[in-house]
Amino acid sequence: MLPGPNALHTDYISESLLSSFMSGKFKGTLVGEALIGEGPEVAHIDLVIGPSGSAVEQAFVSALASPATGHTPLLAVLEPNLPAKPSTLMVNKVTIKNAGQAVLIFGPAQAAVAKAVMDCVSEGTIPADQADDIFIIVSVFIEWDAKDKKKVYDYNHRATKLALERAVQGLPKAQDVVARKDSAKHPFA
Repeated sequence: MLPGPNALHTDYISESLLSSFMSGKFKGTLVGEALIGEGPEVAHIDLVIGPSGSAVEQAFVSALASPATGHTPLLAVLEPNLPAKPSTLMVNKVTIKNAGQAVLIFGPAQAAVAKAVMDCVSEGTIPADQADDIFIIVSVFIEWDAKDKKKVYDYNHRATKLALERAVQGLPKAQDVVARKDSAKHPFA
């Protein structure tokens, strides 16, 4: 059984991950995912976390330097000139086709992702003393029909925070996924 979205359960954290934190050095690449909300403002977050010198840092720099039409990587910021730490890059999953959609990703989604990262630092999910040595890439979904800025912020904040917590906890575990493989129901399938 998976723990609830707001619980940190050390019995679910892998031994190697736990020793990385205990030794004071964040190591390896972590992967997290979460879907929160409903309607066109639904938030689906996929993310990776990695230390300086890792493939995550390399992908971070590469993506930031390679914008494409409709896909502009951007730093997660709480407000202009106040980026999240660890450095967090947002990439959109859906091509931005209009100004309304751009405003949602460059406004409430951007602030929500930054706030979730900083909440995880302040709560100890991400060690504050390692924040300058970690890179995060967050893939954000903003549907073309989304309109409600408050829902976009709320859903993306909650989904990013949950994805970060799951990544750090190493959740879900393979045995949990295997146990649910035949009963799982994808909401969009």
